[in-house]
Amino acid sequence: MEHDDGQLPLDVEEADVILVGISRTSKTPTSIYLANRGVKTANVPIVLDMKLPEALALAKRPLIVGLVASAERISQIRQNRILGSVDENAFNPYTDRVTISREIAYARQLCTRHGWPVIDVTRRSIEETAAAILALYAKARENRG
Repeated sequence: MEHDDGQLPLDVEEADVILVGISRTSKTPTSIYLANRGVKTANVPIVLDMKLPEALALAKRPLIVGLVASAERISQIRQNRILGSVDENAFNPYTDRVTISREIAYARQLCTRHGWPVIDVTRRSIEETAAAILALYAKARENRG
């Protein structure tokens, strides 16, 4: 939990896996699941038009994986999260599908630019996402020798 949501970004080289993605792509529960399996995991949010921590871009050791989902799914999850706490008829960029689509495109661009694999979690359980990450992690370790 010390490395949840971008905390302690200077420690990124200590991680085995770093998950990046926009809000509500299951970074935290997936990180906890992987940590319970002995994988040192951190996660860093991607926020539209904000630069990632420089330490992340320079990281050599950890496998960095981008998590994305459909705009519809993210909007649904975000609406449920804020249900009753705001005027549901007012425009809210946090739940707006057009804004979310821009966030997803930005996240994909960052991952492509850095050569990070991307997993679409739209229809995946935490366990399925973790299994895909563990397969990528095993392959990355194998390639390192």
